[in-house]
Parts: sequence; structure tokens; C-alpha cells
Amino acid sequence: MSGRRASNNRIRGPQSALTDFLAANNISAAQISADYERRRREAHQQAEQEAVANGTALEQEVAEDQQPDEREETALQKKKRKRAEDKAREKIKQTKNSKKQKKNKKGAPEDDGDDGDLAFDMYTKSKPLPGQLDNCEKCEKRFTVTPYSKTGPAGGLLCKKCSEEQESQKKKDAKVPAKKHPGPREKRRQTESSKLDGIILNGALSLQDLCIRTIASNIHEVEEFGDLPQQSIQALGYILSKKRVITSRTLPLFLRPNSEILEITDSGALEVEDYIKIFSFSPRIASLSLKQAGQFKDEVLDYMMERDIPIKHLKLYAANLVSDGKWIEFFATCGQRLESLQLRDLDYSMDDNTFMHLVRSCPHLKRLKMKKCWRLSEPALGAIQELKELEHLSLQFKLPTSSQSLVDLITAVGSGLRTLSLEDFHDADNSVLKAVNTHCSQLQKLRFTENDLCTDTGFTELFTNWSNPPLTFVDFTGSRSIDYNNPDGTDEAVGLGTAGFEALMAHSGSTLTTLMIPSCRHIEREGLANVFDGAKQYPALKTADISFVKRTDTPIVAGIFKSCPQIMKLTAFGCFSVSDVTVPKGVALIGIPNAQDSIVQEGGYDFDSISAGFGLM
Repeated sequence: MSGRRASNNRIRGPQSALTDFLAANNISAAQISADYERRRREAHQQAEQEAVANGTALEQEVAEDQQPDEREETALQKKKRKRAEDKAREKIKQTKNSKKQKKNKKGAPEDDGDDGDLAFDMYTKSKPLPGQLDNCEKCEKRFTVTPYSKTGPAGGLLCKKCSEEQESQKKKDAKVPAKKHPGPREKRRQTESSKLDGIILNGALSLQDLCIRTIASNIHEVEEFGDLPQQSIQALGYILSKKRVITSRTLPLFLRPNSEILEITDSGALEVEDYIKIFSFSPRIASLSLKQAGQFKDEVLDYMMERDIPIKHLKLYAANLVSDGKWIEFFATCGQRLESLQLRDLDYSMDDNTFMHLVRSCPHLKRLKMKKCWRLSEPALGAIQELKELEHLSLQFKLPTSSQSLVDLITAVGSGLRTLSLEDFHDADNSVLKAVNTHCSQLQKLRFTENDLCTDTGFTELFTNWSNPPLTFVDFTGSRSIDYNNPDGTDEAVGLGTAGFEALMAHSGSTLTTLMIPSCRHIEREGLANVFDGAKQYPALKTADISFVKRTDTPIVAGIFKSCPQIMKLTAFGCFSVSDVTVPKGVALIGIPNAQDSIVQEGGYDFDSISAGFGLM
């Protein structure tokens, strides 16, 4: 009775599924532990037996060596025998203690007794066998052990990913490449690349340039720019944009709480959160320029409107994910304070209706740039006529427009324009040039490109008796005839020809800093020689592009160097008659592969001898 009560008084809780499974299959945890200890003891005994066996064999070898020889030993033979005996004894000692030395941890005291070995075996964890599960020593992830699993630094096993990383790191540490100095070919390639970027090196770099390049090369280790001036930060932005390293990690380096200007040349790696971060870090920003802003979406404009960002100058390239409705809302909210708007590469948003809202909501615009906007057409040209405060206008439409619409536009706003850029208006004729001559009297920059209807006569009349002051920038790229059935062109020169070029230089040569006339193939050699004869001087001209003006030859290029003492960059691709021209110091000649590098010392360049040889004097 008492035994029954004792058994009934036992408290039994619920059993786990694992306990039920072990009990059903007659598996005992104690038996598993006993089997493990037995296997461990057998492995330890086997290792000791192998060590003893190896030692016995070595002792037998020594004994055989110690047997007296029938012959009498010489002094040299006796010396060799003793050396062999000592070596054999040393090998026996090393064999007996090898296992003990492997087991001893680094820095732990040695113990010659078996108790120390057993304690070490109990402390260390046996490595899992292939097929069993284990935790990676490095990342602590669970993985299946294989015969090829690598051992980590602490003795544990590594998963496949960590094993590959460890092997690759070992290869890197084993093979450290020596610093490679650029050869002549690499130096020339870098020099030509710098020339295309407009960088002309005369001697060593300045300390400021060296510091900027060093920062750009180690941008991932920079925490902040500190008190760098805006000009240096902008230079860093150009270099980092070329390397495509402006990301979410490096963007905060350009943000300052009191900053009002931000320009990022390459925003391709930025996300919506990064654009919002710009306005949260710099709430007082008034001038924003973002190129390749592919992820600039409606949410960013919503944040700008909610926080009432005092934006006045906005430049966005490739912001195609902003909807037309959001543009209209933004113009209605912030349009009154906008003074400059520059949009480019819009192939989805910004149609004529949206542009109408832009004009009505932004009456104080002074600069408007709409380039490669695929959905804008002739109605947009008519809407621009309402912007009476315009000073800078740049247009490039994909859809066709009439010449009369351009004439009406120039008539309405031309009197106040300081810069005018019309690109890819293929239907524009001489009437557009006549309207510029009549209504534009304050222009400093004129760009009129990719046109095959305006003739040389129209360009000549443009620069004849023009009340406008001399220009500082001229770009007539691609003004030529494009008739593949008549490659030499018509009897009357189409595009900028000899007479038009001479009239241009006579009107604006004294103040012109940039001259762009590539592909104006109707300019004859006589016109080029008359303009760049060495006697006429163009003191302000620094950049010129005469690519694919096929009459250009070596004497013409030498004449340009003589007539333009301040020239810094001359581009002449496709001028195959130019050869072996010597480039003066401080000038970048691009596009002439066989041009000689500058070897001019202090004192200038002797053009007279060259000009006399080419018949220019």
C-alpha cells in the first residue's frame, strides 16, 4: 500500500517528441555517451601503440648500427657511427613527443603524464565527421561537413563560402604584386585622355591638384571634406563622377547644412532615398544640378513641396520617372520663384500640355533649357513667346517644327537674349538667321547646329552690319549639305562656307574665346589661310574645333598657333593633311596622332621659320 502511494505521488510532466522517439526505438542517451567515451579511449590507445611501435623500430635500427663490425673501425668511421646514433636517438625522442606537442595549446604548460593528455582530450571538441552538421567558425552558420571542409584559424571548420574567402585571401597574401610603373604607352594614353577632358598639364601638378586626386583615389576612407572650398568640392565631384563612385556612401560628403549649391555630374547610382536625403541635409539649397538622375521620382518633388525648399535653379537630366501630373503640381507650387529650369533627355514625360503649365506658372524664368525632350513640338515654341524675362534659351526638339515658328519665337524674345542655342532644327532656313540679325542685339553666345538648309549667303548676311556686340562663343557644328547623291555639294555652298567664316571672324574675332566649326566642309583653304595668316590676331581665342574641315593642312594649323597666342586646345579630327606639326608649349592638339610633342623651352615658339617654310609669311 505504501509502495503504491509512493509511486502515485511521483509528478510526471509531458514528454517531448524527441524523448518519445528515443524511448520507442530503445535509444539511451547514457549508452550514447558510453559509446563515445569507449571510441575515444580506443583511438587514444591505438595512437600510443603506433608511437611505441615506431620507437621500437628505430631502437632496433640503432641496435643493428651498434653491433660490432668484424673489421676494425677507423677514426673517421667511428665518428660517422656516433653521429648516426645521436641522430637516431633524437628521432626517437621526437616521435614519442610529437603527439603531445600537437595537443598542447599555445602558451600552456607541458605535462608529461597521461592525466594531462586525458584532460586535454576532454577539453577539446572532436571534429565532426563528414555528413554531420556543424557551425562555421567564422560566420556561425549551420552547414553539412564534407571531406573537403577547410579548417579555420582557431581549429574549427568553415563553410563553403568562408573556405573560398580564406583560400582567396591566402593567394593574395602569398602573391603581392609589385607596384607597376606606367610605361611610355600608358603615359601617352593617360595624357591623351586628359586632353579630351580639357586638362592640359604643363610640368608638375600643383599641390591643390595633388591633394584633390589623392582624396579621389581614397574616397572610401574619407569621413568628411571639412572646410574645402566649393571649387575644390566641384572638382572632386567631376573626378568621382568619371569613376562612377558617387553612391549612397559618398553622397553625404557633398552635403552641408548651410549649402545653397549642389552639383552632381553622375547620379546614376543614387536612389529615391538619396535624393530625399539631399534636401533633409541641406534644406536651404537654392541651386541643384543632378545629371543622370534616373531614380528622381514623384516622391522627391513631394518632399520638396512639403518642406518648402527654396529652389530657384533646377537642372535635371534623364528624370523620366516624374509624371506629367507631378510636374504640373510642382510648377504650380514652386514656379513663382523659379529663375532657371534645365531639363534634358526626357523621352516619357513633359509633353506640350505640361509645358503650357510650366510657362504659365513660371513667369520669372530667365534661363530655359529643353534638350532632347521627345514629346515637345511646335506648340511649345509658341508658348515660350510669353516668357518676356528670358535671357538664356537652349532648345533641341525631336519632333519637326517649322522655320516660321522659330522666326516668331526670336521676334518675341530675341531682344533680351544673351545666349541662344538651337540644335537639330533641320527645317530652319535663312529666315531664322535673318531674324537673329534683326532682333538679337545682346547675344554673347550663339549655337546653331545640324542644319542643311541655311546657306553660306545666310551666314554672311547674319554677321554683316549686325548691331550685336562681338560674340564670345560660336558653335556651327554640322552646318553643311547632306546629299549622298551629290557628295561635293551644290553650286551654292550649304552651311557655313568661306564667305560666312570670314564674316564671322571679322565681326567677333577680337573677343571670341570658343570657336566650334566641325564638319563645316565648305570652308575652303583660301578662307582658312586668310583668317589665320599670322598677321591677324585673335587674342581671346582659347578653344577651337576644326574637325573634318577637310581643307585644313599643316600650314593652317601652324597659322592658328601664330594668330591665336592664347590658344590652349585645338581639336582637329579627320584633318588628314596635317602631319608632323610641332605643338607649342601649353597647347593640347587633339586628333592628330603624328603630331610632335612640345619641346619648346622658355622664350616661346619660333613660328616665323615654320610659317616661312609653309609660305604663310
